[in-house]
Amino acid sequence: MTTVLYPGSFDPIHLGHLDVIEQSAELFTSPDKGVVVVAVMHNHDKPGGVFTVDERVRLINESAAAAGLADRVTVVTHSGLAVDAARAAGARFIVRGLRNAGDFEIEQQMALTNYSVTGIRTVYLPCGTERGFISSRFVREIALYGGAIDHLVPGPVAAALSARFSRRTASAGSDG
Repeated sequence: MTTVLYPGSFDPIHLGHLDVIEQSAELFTSPDKGVVVVAVMHNHDKPGGVFTVDERVRLINESAAAAGLADRVTVVTHSGLAVDAARAAGARFIVRGLRNAGDFEIEQQMALTNYSVTGIRTVYLPCGTERGFISSRFVREIALYGGAIDHLVPGPVAAALSARFSRRTASAGSDG
């Protein structure tokens, strides 16, 4: 078994991300060996997002625990290149989820570039068809307008988004 890195912004983590984490744990770890390192990638020059980096780490840890993966997942933060995060984690592979052909084109270019720079290979894992349409951007927008997201995100994330956007809605409503 081995260590793999799954990098992303995870703002927020959703069930498609969790699907990739679950597949990675099944393929690359065992209960006593190997780990999936989920790297919350961030750019200090571009603050923002719905959740802070620390909140994202907490939500990923809570989501992994709820899925029974706490002992096989480690969450780290990294600013810079994913290949540097992979080296720092001692990862043999970078794992990326694919939803569609457009994802493949972007990911393939990154994978080839990363390999040419470091020799670290990228492994693509297709999301399950029932989760392949989910994106963090759409989840954020649906949550902002009070739509149902429980079928798109892990429970801890649904609760956090509900709390985050209900405060915004309440404060916006009191301005008038």
